Amino acid sequence: MGDPARDLEQWIPRLIAVWRRHRKGGKAQPQGRHPRGRFEEDDLPEGNLTHDELRVVGAGVKQLSMGLTRDRALAGARYMDDPKLLGAYLLFYWPVSYAQARSTLSELTSRPRSVMDLGSGPGPLAFAALDAGATSVLAADRSKPALELAKALALEAGEGLATREWSPEKPLPDGKYDLITMGHVVNELFNGQIAPRAQLLEKVLERVNPNGSLVVIEPALRDTSRALLQVRDALVSQGYAVRAPCLFRGNCPALIKESDWCHAERSWRMPGLVEDLARTAGLHKESLKMSYLVLAPKGEAWATPPPGTLFRIVSEPLEGKGRRRFMACGPDGRIGLAMQEKHESETNRLFFKIARGDVIRITDTEERGDGRALTEKSTVEVVASAGRPVLPLPAPAGRGPG
Repeated sequence: MGDPARDLEQWIPRLIAVWRRHRKGGKAQPQGRHPRGRFEEDDLPEGNLTHDELRVVGAGVKQLSMGLTRDRALAGARYMDDPKLLGAYLLFYWPVSYAQARSTLSELTSRPRSVMDLGSGPGPLAFAALDAGATSVLAADRSKPALELAKALALEAGEGLATREWSPEKPLPDGKYDLITMGHVVNELFNGQIAPRAQLLEKVLERVNPNGSLVVIEPALRDTSRALLQVRDALVSQGYAVRAPCLFRGNCPALIKESDWCHAERSWRMPGLVEDLARTAGLHKESLKMSYLVLAPKGEAWATPPPGTLFRIVSEPLEGKGRRRFMACGPDGRIGLAMQEKHESETNRLFFKIARGDVIRITDTEERGDGRALTEKSTVEVVASAGRPVLPLPAPAGRGPG
């Protein structure tokens, strides 16, 4: 599947080259010789932006951040038809979305060959799927300028990418796929209404091949994360199974309290371009934060978890005096797990090294308050680190294991 960080670094000069050409009204063509025998951009740095370019793009990034993550004024708007905002998305949010997608795709238990990326924009998830081993990818979006940039990037990278205009009120593109992705799309649809979002995902899941998946990635904001969990519950109530990240099969327990939500956080090697633009725009992207679901098509069962008492860690470490605590979610629901430092032993010391997203197996705990306490007799085993598969696909109906 390759190294996602190295693959992303190779995209940075392509993103910059395509942005510069389209900023000047250039055609979707790979970087080549100027008719007079020299590159048009010979005097510009290939892998990073000039000071003036940083200032211009940084202003667009700041505007996008305000409109998508703060006042939400741009959510659902056609901001990718605005050249300034589309350029800011391409150089800042594209690498972030690509890295989020590679992290999520690493949880799939089989490699998808045919992929459709709905609401693709200029294609970060589409190209992530190609780099992860897909052989046929369709990018579909309502924005013609965004699809033009996706075509230009495909040409720049020598990749095969099909594109199609699509918006949620229109029929889905024809065909069935091993994987369908929707990155930062669902939260912008239907003015926040949950039922039509769930109904759209049901239609999308009809286009997923057996043993395939629908991957939905959303912002890690409280409201967008809780809305995604509400969509999850609506689908689960209709018989759909969640491949990841959920181990709990009922209504999401993170929705019980208004103050709770559930999101993932991954470490990443931030490209210099993203770091420069984040600093210019006054943002922080030291880690990848997102909410996500990997959903199975209708009729497929939930996968059987490995034996033992399993939990996925769903919070950062909650430090207290002389102890460490996490919120965790497992087949029996959402609880707190805590251990005092004085109880650290050879069998449980991994508890002080686990991180949000890890799936652990524990033994010999005691009920304590709203959760369980680990003692010196407890054992802690990391079944799967964050971003790695936990549950195998269930066997197709009528077949036994193997």
